[in-house]
Amino acid sequence: MASVEEKTIFEKIISREIPADIVFENDVAVIIRDINPQAPVHALIIPKRRIDRIEAAQDGDAELLGKLLIMARDFAKSHNLTGFRLVVNNGRQAGETVPHLHIHLLSGRPMAWPPG
Repeated sequence: MASVEEKTIFEKIISREIPADIVFENDVAVIIRDINPQAPVHALIIPKRRIDRIEAAQDGDAELLGKLLIMARDFAKSHNLTGFRLVVNNGRQAGETVPHLHIHLLSGRPMAWPPG
């Protein structure tokens, strides 16, 4: 469930309170270009309904989470990306800096394994 805390930067982007490079939007989510890209293509898929992090997701969020993955697939197809990585950070130790679930889509360079 969404927190009643102060709006996150993503909520401010969604409500157009602050600018961002929005490359796609529908009733479920926005896709923006990351302002600190870690690959030649680095997009963020952000649901409009705030879920603080994946561990806060409820069983009822399954449809939304699935739609986010389909949006990532469609973004990759529309940009002719044949290889890409999807990342979801959960908690500070994992690199989460904004408490609003989002998916990083990275592409355009070889990805090392293990990540991190």
